[in-house]
Amino acid sequence: MTAAPPDRRRFPTAGAAVLGAAASAQLWLPSTARAAETPLPDGVFALGVSSGDPLPDGIVLWTRLAPDPLNGGGMPDEAVPVQWELAEDERFHRTVRRGTAQARPELGHSVHVDVRGLRPDRPYWYRFRAGGRLSPTGRTRTAPHPQCGGGALRVALASCQNWQHGYFTPYADMLAQDPDFVLFVGDYIHASGPSATAVRRHEGGDEPYTLEQYRNRYAQYRTDPGLAAMHANAPWVVTFDDHEVDSDRAGELPQDPDERSHDAFTAWPTAACQAYYEHMPVRASVIPTGPHIRMHRRLEFGRLARLNVLDTRQFRARRATTQEGAESPSTTVLGAGQKQWLLDGLHDSPARWNLIASQIMMAGTDLLPGDGKFWYHDAWDGYQAERDALLKEFAGIRNPVVLSGDRHLTMISDLKEDFATPDSEVVGAEFVGTSISSDGDQDQAAFRARWDPLKADNPHWKVIDAHRGYHLFDIRPDGIDAQVRVVDTVLQPQATASTLARLRVEADEPGVRVVRAAEPGTHRGPRLLSASPRVRLLPSLRGVRS
Repeated sequence: MTAAPPDRRRFPTAGAAVLGAAASAQLWLPSTARAAETPLPDGVFALGVSSGDPLPDGIVLWTRLAPDPLNGGGMPDEAVPVQWELAEDERFHRTVRRGTAQARPELGHSVHVDVRGLRPDRPYWYRFRAGGRLSPTGRTRTAPHPQCGGGALRVALASCQNWQHGYFTPYADMLAQDPDFVLFVGDYIHASGPSATAVRRHEGGDEPYTLEQYRNRYAQYRTDPGLAAMHANAPWVVTFDDHEVDSDRAGELPQDPDERSHDAFTAWPTAACQAYYEHMPVRASVIPTGPHIRMHRRLEFGRLARLNVLDTRQFRARRATTQEGAESPSTTVLGAGQKQWLLDGLHDSPARWNLIASQIMMAGTDLLPGDGKFWYHDAWDGYQAERDALLKEFAGIRNPVVLSGDRHLTMISDLKEDFATPDSEVVGAEFVGTSISSDGDQDQAAFRARWDPLKADNPHWKVIDAHRGYHLFDIRPDGIDAQVRVVDTVLQPQATASTLARLRVEADEPGVRVVRAAEPGTHRGPRLLSASPRVRLLPSLRGVRS
């Protein structure tokens, strides 16, 4: 995948592209097949389209039929045939694959099409048709050929979006930056109850517990036009954290195990896991079994990058609350099987860059100014024995870079073998992405007052900030150029986006260095036209990469 030049942008082309797609759709099916279709209401594709988990020869295409998305979906209790089409051009003059999938009620009338036989490192356009209705057009891209060792890859790292805390304004800028794929590392929804004082109120009357309630919550988030447009314009690679089910859960243990039994709680992750699958562009191998869903997996981007996607929730022990517990070998966040899977994938990797998607922060956070240590146990600091053993392995791994979320902060760090020892060897780099909207517009002065005194005790930190946004990476054989992209507000549908900091990771030189960091309050950028482009009027590429 060849990264877009930094100054290239997309521009809305609502006319010819959409009209051309609609016209060719009339010829998509034989007239006899069109006549046999059971009509479906307007808005059946209200949740848009998406793609994900790119392979050199394949991609997952997703949609869900839901004309009444916030009330269970509004579909009949029967399977509905959905035609899909994938082409090499946005007018669908060069169709390369098409077929029919069944949208089944037991899976919320979601559709996951695993298309194979495609060409590597190519853009494709796709759409769906059901009941005489045509979906928006989506654009996706396959991964490079397995033997491709050069080129470049542009990746956007995102996490933590809370509908009630603000609009998802960072996606407008992300769309303009044109990433090859979006890596979303958790907290896609927030399973909390509605608040009368929220910026945008959650649907329903309480936290989601049942499958229908979780479906409604995902559907509400999917109706955000900025999120929908980003889904429709690049493939996504996703994993979940805790707020998709219950805050601070560990496997089948709830946040408050003294208040609810194990059996009572497992109904939540059972419903949550199914709703998660129904709304994410992932393969059928991810279909959950009860409260369990296999999310750790590995994706290859030629010989440039290997991406190891972790699951730090389902296999973890309850996090430690004491230093003794954090240092216990039995306190695991990965589980034995996943840990070995990760180590095997790192040691056997042919890639120049070994990327690790972790829901939680791996670098240390010492919360005690001055003498002594008080670690932030709600991260890998709560699993120090396992974390430290893994970081020792990093010393023998080529170019390990960890991409994390969860903290609602930008925290970019050197990874060290021992965070308690300042001169410990640097073995890698970590980028903890800030949130899309969770925690809203924070008080920056209060943030500085709290966190600046801790910098001396955490010398591995390179950048720490509390603006909302995402991280953007241009990955090439000789290095990774990273940008911290932030917006000035999530309290309004429009926002100003800018680059807070630029960083560089050199190939075969562990750690990360700051190229440029803006002083607080000096990073304002150009005004965005809108944080919420409508998904029907999809932007079109200028100078498509091929």
